[in-house]
Amino acid sequence: MVRDGIFLGNRYEVIEKIGAGGMADVYKGKDTMLNRYVAIKVLKKEFREDDSFVKKFRSEAQAAAGLLHPNVVNVYDVGEDRGLYYMVMELVEGITLKEYIDRKKRLSAREVISIAIQMCSGIEAAHSHHIIHRDIKPQNIIISNDGKVKVTDFGIARMVTSTTTTTVAMGSVHYTSPEQARGGYSDEKSDIYSIGITLYEMVTGRVPFNGESTVEVAMKHLQEEITPPSELVPDIPYSLEQIILKCTQKNSERRYGDVGELIQDLKHSLVDPEGDFVKIIPVGNADTVIITEDELDDIRSSYGDEDEEEEDDYGDGDYGEEEDGEEHDSDEVNPRMNKVIRIMTIVVAVIIILVLALVVGRAAGLFRFGGSETKQEQDSGEVKVPDVVGKTLDEAKKELNEAGLGWKIGKQEESAKYEKGLVMSQDPADGEMVKKNTQITLDVSTGKADEKVAVPDVVGKDEAEAQKKLEDAGFKVASEAVYSSQPQGEVVSTDPKAGTEAAKGSTVTIQVSKGEEKITVTDVRGQDENTAKSTLSGQGLNVTVTTDYSDSVAKGCVISQDPAGGTKVDDGTSVNLVVSLGPKPAEKVSVPDVREVSESSARQMLSSAGLTTAGQSQYQYDAFVPEGYVIGCNPGIGTSVEKGTTVTLIVSKGPEASREPEESEQPGNGGGEQ
Repeated sequence: MVRDGIFLGNRYEVIEKIGAGGMADVYKGKDTMLNRYVAIKVLKKEFREDDSFVKKFRSEAQAAAGLLHPNVVNVYDVGEDRGLYYMVMELVEGITLKEYIDRKKRLSAREVISIAIQMCSGIEAAHSHHIIHRDIKPQNIIISNDGKVKVTDFGIARMVTSTTTTTVAMGSVHYTSPEQARGGYSDEKSDIYSIGITLYEMVTGRVPFNGESTVEVAMKHLQEEITPPSELVPDIPYSLEQIILKCTQKNSERRYGDVGELIQDLKHSLVDPEGDFVKIIPVGNADTVIITEDELDDIRSSYGDEDEEEEDDYGDGDYGEEEDGEEHDSDEVNPRMNKVIRIMTIVVAVIIILVLALVVGRAAGLFRFGGSETKQEQDSGEVKVPDVVGKTLDEAKKELNEAGLGWKIGKQEESAKYEKGLVMSQDPADGEMVKKNTQITLDVSTGKADEKVAVPDVVGKDEAEAQKKLEDAGFKVASEAVYSSQPQGEVVSTDPKAGTEAAKGSTVTIQVSKGEEKITVTDVRGQDENTAKSTLSGQGLNVTVTTDYSDSVAKGCVISQDPAGGTKVDDGTSVNLVVSLGPKPAEKVSVPDVREVSESSARQMLSSAGLTTAGQSQYQYDAFVPEGYVIGCNPGIGTSVEKGTTVTLIVSKGPEASREPEESEQPGNGGGEQ
């Protein structure tokens, strides 16, 4: 586990862990360079030593890094630091579509279509970059808090230019297409099938196929028909059901040609829910796939132990229930499917018997075809390799099979000469003599390569100048505003970077400075000192503290701050906090000696000392102190008291005429001041 607070690549601060998957943990982080929060996916410790896992982890970043689309979780960066392999992505606050379905059980038709259009827009963007996701499922669709739908987790995505006929790259079995389940060629239409299963789950609250093992579920995708959604949700709009059924056809040719067509039908369904506008290619033959025992063994081995629970690469492996789909207007086909399977099995068996009879007959000389060259090939057990370069894959397969040869797919990449789906090269070459049943490797074009040019360096130029320079070079231009120390309006960076070769007509995104980011100072008045300091420091501000007495603010809490809360300041600005010491303690003074001074003088002396005098003095006879002069006071002379204390004066009334003064009444002993 990565420790909170560390920095990756001297740029990304790890704040806290927010999720975990099979291969990686996900953390909330902060990009300190661009001052924004991000999600950081870090490969788990047990996989860092495995090159294949590291390669797969990097492939996800490479597959998604070129996608800048509002319905895709954008990948910003990928790197390695101190043995930690990490990927930096857009941080999306929200829940997965799977959680949303589990919470609501079933979604309304309008809600399904709204989510589906956004989801499909993101997938269409991936397809336009020649990326097949191959793991579309509700767990990989995020609904943000503001309602934006985003596609994430390109963990097993592949560029169309790489080999796609690998059984290792199958998605979650409950959402996988029949061709993926069989381990065959998968393309954009495989994603469309998975979209259909996801729509089915949104509408019905369940997936169409379920089983006790992954192999059982995979076989259902291959051989069983889905229950039409209307049987589970009778009020589903007719057009939406037809869309789901078209997406989930087992024969990929009967599905939508591309995601764009699917989006158009979804939008049409919003305005014409019961319309009959979804066109599904009629069934030409059985749409169910017949699986041989050898192929079944291959499927079992590709999924591993069939009793194991399927586990997503980055998810939690919790998939719920599952099933599959067929179109609304072919109800008459479904009840007879078992009969069709039996008929097809018999037909295949008859064909095999005829082929065997033909081979045995030719070997025995009962049948003769062709000239001397054919006989020479039979005698030697070798055949001439036909020229299939420039032919479609189906044409090449047919011609090779007719020549007694097998085939396998080699490289699949762009070609400077051949269109998509045509054979670019073959090995062995045409004309070579090889043994019968030899597999000929066919390299297939994924489309003509676009002319590529280097992206011009426009960093530091103003936006208008940069746009013109890029357009002159043959690129489309998109821009996004970012905070930067560079002057407002200057280009900070480009994606792809300057010098990178990119196809003419592709889009280059320029990041344009909107100046340094201003921070809004939080109002922390009334908060305790530690909380206030933590809040402001977390905003990137420096904090200084002074203290003062306050009768209204509790001790240890903030009385005032400068700058005030709500002020916009630069990162690193100092904020001074005045923290309360509590009420100010009273000042102590000593009662002055006011004996044998006149009453008015005594009052003046006490006032000068910060004391007050009682309005009425005490009067008593005194034989030694003249009348009107002070004998003493209460509190007594020299007593330490708080400033403002009231002092009562004891004033002489003069000698009492009827008696002689006693010794205790000698001057200076009155008032208890001794």
